[in-house]
Amino acid sequence: MIQEEDMIKESFQQKNWSETISYDTWEIFKVMSEMVEGFQKLTRIGPCVSIFGSARTNEDHKYYKLTEEIAYLLTKSGFGIITGGGKGIMEAANKGAHFAGGKSVGLNIALPFEQKPNPFIDSNRLLTFDYFFVRKTMFMKYSMGFVAMPGGYGTLDELTEAITLIQTHKQARFPIVLVGKKYWEGLVNWIKSVVLDEKNISADDLDLFFLADTAEETVNFINAFYRQYALKPNF
Repeated sequence: MIQEEDMIKESFQQKNWSETISYDTWEIFKVMSEMVEGFQKLTRIGPCVSIFGSARTNEDHKYYKLTEEIAYLLTKSGFGIITGGGKGIMEAANKGAHFAGGKSVGLNIALPFEQKPNPFIDSNRLLTFDYFFVRKTMFMKYSMGFVAMPGGYGTLDELTEAITLIQTHKQARFPIVLVGKKYWEGLVNWIKSVVLDEKNISADDLDLFFLADTAEETVNFINAFYRQYALKPNF
């Protein structure tokens, strides 16, 4: 801990803000490059559902198997699958789409500990990003629905981003499903009893997501959402 504090202090003292400004200006072009590549590749994929969840979920875990089933059924319903491209829940989702014979995309992120892409993504449907915010933009822009499996901070970040964009009308209303009632009920109860009680959201905001326990519930909810608008995914 002391070593970490020393490193932070040293970094702060050595920071040359004029160099930082110059570096940030040129970094814009790298951000633009990632944006353009993402737009070009994902526009060719068709209607997709993004599946979020932990990279730490093992292959024999019930949520891994459930994710695989959800992705398989969504693919059979005509949707492509978008994941973060890594292992765990992401791998399970790409695997389900793979065995359903559907389209499957991996939006990998370059990390210090090397998140390697899982083997169920075609190489021409794999993108690797340096910037989390660019990667998250791709999730939000090219998804017709969001499935949040149990996960950690990253999953919460992606989930709340989707809810916020829909709540603020920055994005069209898409179905959001939180899978695993036991896992999510503590968060949902806190939102109801604290966040809503403090009037930091409105009662209608609780309708922006749906809780499910099974693959059938999840896929039926997403399909029913689009049936009410007489829409059907079509590749």
